[in-house]
Amino acid sequence: MKNQSVKSTIDWISILLYFVLVFAGWLNIYSASLPVEATSFFDLNQIYGRQLLFIMFCIPLIILVVSIDAKFYEKYPMIFYIIGILSILGLMVFGKSVKGQTNWYQIGGFGIQPSEFVKTTTALLLAKFISDSQDALSTFKDQLIALAIIGVPTLLILQHDTGSAMLFASLIFVLYREGLPSWYLWTAFITISLFVMSLIIKPGFIIGAIALVTIIHFVLNKKINRNPFLYLGLSALMIAFVFSVDYVYDEVLEPHQKDRINVLIGEDVNLQREGYNLNQSKIAIGSGGWFGKGFLEGTQTKGGFVPEQHTDYIFTTVGEEWGFTGAAVIITLFVCLFLRLIYLCEQQKSRFTRVYGYSVVCFLFIHFALNITMLTGLFPTIGVPLPFFSYGGSSLLAFTILLFIFLKLDANKVNEW
Repeated sequence: MKNQSVKSTIDWISILLYFVLVFAGWLNIYSASLPVEATSFFDLNQIYGRQLLFIMFCIPLIILVVSIDAKFYEKYPMIFYIIGILSILGLMVFGKSVKGQTNWYQIGGFGIQPSEFVKTTTALLLAKFISDSQDALSTFKDQLIALAIIGVPTLLILQHDTGSAMLFASLIFVLYREGLPSWYLWTAFITISLFVMSLIIKPGFIIGAIALVTIIHFVLNKKINRNPFLYLGLSALMIAFVFSVDYVYDEVLEPHQKDRINVLIGEDVNLQREGYNLNQSKIAIGSGGWFGKGFLEGTQTKGGFVPEQHTDYIFTTVGEEWGFTGAAVIITLFVCLFLRLIYLCEQQKSRFTRVYGYSVVCFLFIHFALNITMLTGLFPTIGVPLPFFSYGGSSLLAFTILLFIFLKLDANKVNEW
């Protein structure tokens, strides 16, 4: 079993799903960006031409990633992480502002978004730390260090791109898988729930609900510390948080962030302004019916009614031209990829590979889930691309590196045995 070639041990099912999704994504980008007079597929003046160039560049990139010794990725994650952090800090000096956000380096005619690549460096360092930790997140010190590894890039990216920063929070599920106490997840869930409820329900009702739940939990749960002062303290914190939401909403959030929340919670919004993107997205997806209008036949797509349709809103093209059936097929392909990667994670003997693999799954899934729910009004619009599908060189190359490092590590498990 030793020294088998990568060709014979790499997971070809994941690779097939990857290329099918990339090709399907390009077809939809082609449809969404096709000018009145079609030109060559390789026309770099067109969006679809540039995306095809990115796809072609992925092939030698994949070969390079899987050709590197697997131990290389495990040996130098701290260096990769520092380089990633420096690349984000460099945006303050050398970054280019696009639509008010300084997320890009401009190199020639192309832009590079470092936050996309920092996902990989963060996942590698997190995997290295957990695999080297003897206590496996059982001590507060280890928990703090693991959260700091995630938190540093999150806070730095938050200054430039709120949407991208939120994605790093998904790594808490990786920590939970590796032994992080469940109260971290419950704290996050309760905080988010209280924030949303405070925007749509009067504070008095929420305070009453907190009091009721606290009393029921105190009376019925006999497995944990039933100190009444602890319960009172936690209740007081939740109530204080409820009253702080209005201040955060009014004084901290930017106007465009308020608009996105208002759209989500059903407040009256101007469909020609802040509600325009979501409204057009729903119209495009809904107009496709069961089987769609046909490739290149989408009237919403051809009319340019959906803004940024080739990037964050690319799935609206699927809904309009391929219909419910086509959308279901694409979603199924993504789900198959996620399930396949989870299966590979569970087969690992190396904790480093398992943790990194679950980080890959978390990043891919949270992108997928937020993008789809964003287009259907179940989540605020935050500018999250659909992996392997949306237009963008940084996104495609970064996701390709993220995935194929794991496939290389997985292929190496045969030699480890």
